[in-house]
Amino acid sequence: MVRLRSLGQRIFAQLDRPARVVVVAFGSALVVGTLLLALPVATESRESVSLVVASFTAASAICVTGLVVVDTPTHWSTFGELVILGLVQVGGFGIMTLASLFGLLVTGRLRLRTRLVTQAETKSLGPGAARRVVVGVVRTSLLFEAATALVLIPRLALGYGEPWGRATYLGVFHAISAFNNAGFSLYPDSLERYAADPWILLPVALAVIAGGLGFPVLLELRRELLKPAKWSMHTKITLGTSGLLLALGMLAITAAEWTNPHTLGGMSIPARLLNGFFHAVMPRTAGFNSVDVGDMHPGTWLFTDVLMFIGGGSAGTAGGIKVTTFALLAFVIWAELRGEPHVNVGRRRLPEDIQRQALAIALLSVGAVMACTLILLAITPFTLDKVLFEVISAFGTVGLSTGVTPELPAVGHVMLTALMFLGRLGPITLGAALALRSRARRYQLPEERPVVG
Repeated sequence: MVRLRSLGQRIFAQLDRPARVVVVAFGSALVVGTLLLALPVATESRESVSLVVASFTAASAICVTGLVVVDTPTHWSTFGELVILGLVQVGGFGIMTLASLFGLLVTGRLRLRTRLVTQAETKSLGPGAARRVVVGVVRTSLLFEAATALVLIPRLALGYGEPWGRATYLGVFHAISAFNNAGFSLYPDSLERYAADPWILLPVALAVIAGGLGFPVLLELRRELLKPAKWSMHTKITLGTSGLLLALGMLAITAAEWTNPHTLGGMSIPARLLNGFFHAVMPRTAGFNSVDVGDMHPGTWLFTDVLMFIGGGSAGTAGGIKVTTFALLAFVIWAELRGEPHVNVGRRRLPEDIQRQALAIALLSVGAVMACTLILLAITPFTLDKVLFEVISAFGTVGLSTGVTPELPAVGHVMLTALMFLGRLGPITLGAALALRSRARRYQLPEERPVVG
């Protein structure tokens, strides 16, 4: 007994860093989800699926991605669908956010260690803000999910003749999937059957945008919505960059697919604009589609790749390198082109460690995407544009697909599973969790400038 206690203390000591606990928690949820989906009761046929399929689906759900290797509504039973929905909700909350909420409900207060873990997951500004952030995360998530469901349910029941029970199930499932940027759908064609219905597409799109902004932004907007002068740098950058990317995305995708008879070409002008907007929102890492992505032009795929790689806001349900990382790198480049000694954003100076962190996240992400793309090109017959699209969709936890993911070999599915896990946690978090310890250097080396460019 003493040995077991000592072993437990040593294991916990190795998990004293919040980033490590986050990784272990997500990994544990992935294992539990895999085991539940591997049960015979989780499938319509009452036959167990392979661990590769179960783990891929569980990772796609807990990492709020939406990529699938089997058709969700026809392959999984109601039990399996509820497991997927539960994993999506847990992944959206954040494992540590949910655990901190349970601790808050049971003890009425949060321990310092729990606060630090919550800070790592929610990106809150300080340990003392953890309690407020946890409660705010839960309230905000449930509010947006309930509002979206309340729009979808009557539309499905009254507009499409769904029984109220079935309409409620569909509305709640898609509302949770939308706000958490998961992209799982209970229709084989995702939302293509609703391509001309703004009462379905717009609520889903708005829920995706809200979830993709990130919890810190949503919480700040709730307090200071009408006082933009008091918004933090993070909120201003997230809103400004997100709005710019959304506008450019809608313009580029709508123009590229305007005459494509397989996507927007056969629709009315209002429907084209609606679907152009919808597909500009989805690369924020949602994964729903109202037209067949596989029928889009390669140029549209490439532009979507860029949007998926950038992703959405930090500390939310979106993936990618995040819009703040993208914007900060743009500010760094602009300052360098102007010869400025410091990087300034508005009336604030950007710390050097934040610049290094943004650069590290971007380069590590590019490396991960390129490595997986090269491997998949070597082991599959698919072309570069399709492979790159699937890889970025997995890394950015998006879920959009050209249709080749189910046809990948088991090795490819395992690789995309790992990539989704990496994309959800972030290269920096995962690296910090795996590092043994940080080292402080007590001296500085002489400076020397190499030739650049």
